[in-house]
Amino acid sequence: MNNPELFARASDILPGGVDSPVRAFRSVGGTPFFTVRGAGAYLTDEEGRRYLDYVMSWGPLLFGHAPAEVLAAVREAAERGLTFGTPTAREAELAEEIALAAPHMEMVRLVNSGTEATMSAVRVARGFTGREKIVKFAGNYHGHSDGLLVRAGSGCMTGAVPDSLGVPQGYADCTLVAEYNDLAGVRALFRAHRGAIACIIVEPVAANMGVVPPAEGFLAGLRRICDEEGALLIFDEVITGFRVAYGGAAERFGVRPDLAAYGKIVGGGMPLAAYGGRRDVMSLVAPLGGVYQAGTLSGNPVATAAGLAMLRRIRREKAELYPVLEEKAAYLEGAFRAAGVPVGRVGSVLTPFFAERAPENHAQAAACDTRAFAVYFQKMLAAGIFVAPSQFEAMFVSSAHSGEDLARTAEAIEGAVAAAKCAAEGGRV
Repeated sequence: MNNPELFARASDILPGGVDSPVRAFRSVGGTPFFTVRGAGAYLTDEEGRRYLDYVMSWGPLLFGHAPAEVLAAVREAAERGLTFGTPTAREAELAEEIALAAPHMEMVRLVNSGTEATMSAVRVARGFTGREKIVKFAGNYHGHSDGLLVRAGSGCMTGAVPDSLGVPQGYADCTLVAEYNDLAGVRALFRAHRGAIACIIVEPVAANMGVVPPAEGFLAGLRRICDEEGALLIFDEVITGFRVAYGGAAERFGVRPDLAAYGKIVGGGMPLAAYGGRRDVMSLVAPLGGVYQAGTLSGNPVATAAGLAMLRRIRREKAELYPVLEEKAAYLEGAFRAAGVPVGRVGSVLTPFFAERAPENHAQAAACDTRAFAVYFQKMLAAGIFVAPSQFEAMFVSSAHSGEDLARTAEAIEGAVAAAKCAAEGGRV
């Protein structure tokens, strides 16, 4: 079957034909392709077409698709059994690897997804403080748990759905929303809800409204506010963990959170995530304390094997790895800027914005020209280059992207951006 036929088949049984909304290509038009294989920096679809990939499964694949070390670890683990329902040594080993990179992770709990990790971290913060309200930021996406789907980013922006049906009003009432990079707004919320706010949860680098870096002093300011108000600071490092630095955004910006959530890279491409932080706070998690959280597949032996192989390689190669990734991403940033498109970038994660300037918050990101982005996306896809099918997602650079790949991408950027600008001005593409 070809891609349109597969999509029609999937649409009969899967909502929108997909298992995660942005994959449906609704904001960019056309039919999604169905992948059969990934190797290095490339994907191959059901029709045999190859695509140079900058989605990288939305971030986990720091070394590209199917790295040999991870595959070998997964094979060895799978041969021993897929799941046990008992502890395994690798769970503690993986938690220790996370703590080596992020010393603030004094205790760690492994889960299956970023949504579980952020949801659980918020629950722990509420249990520790005895408070119910939380502060999040417009355009920051922390997974699809009820209390965090309030003015979320990612697919919620792409589909023009700022929230979600099915979220009780009571959840929304406990979620206070500030503007990203606006410390004054955060302080105003704490004044208005004195003694009622359990935590601030933030993407230290916003990456679900496109990549929006934190303003100078923003993260340190959040740290001060939490200290002054007796609230906890939660970093959602599901994307930034092991991506923007070995120690994630906490290392890169020199700000220590009380709790943090990790995903994507920590699983090495398998479904795995983690949350953790201060020992006194995490000691409330069952069975030590009264904050309950559990999971049949948490700490799955195959997933932990993949995560260990990934994190150990990162630790071995970090001195060379991160400077090279930075250089590659900066090269692509330069290509976009040369084509006249502003860019948000931190480390090896970046977004071109079809706007007059790179946004600093959700309101500015939402004003981007999504129709122009759709033209750009289709032109890049026609050139055999797969970028995220949404203005509000990121490009991920991996060690597998070669100099030749980057040069080819820069050439395609020039033509795709020119076509998008022509369409935005009402001309023919």
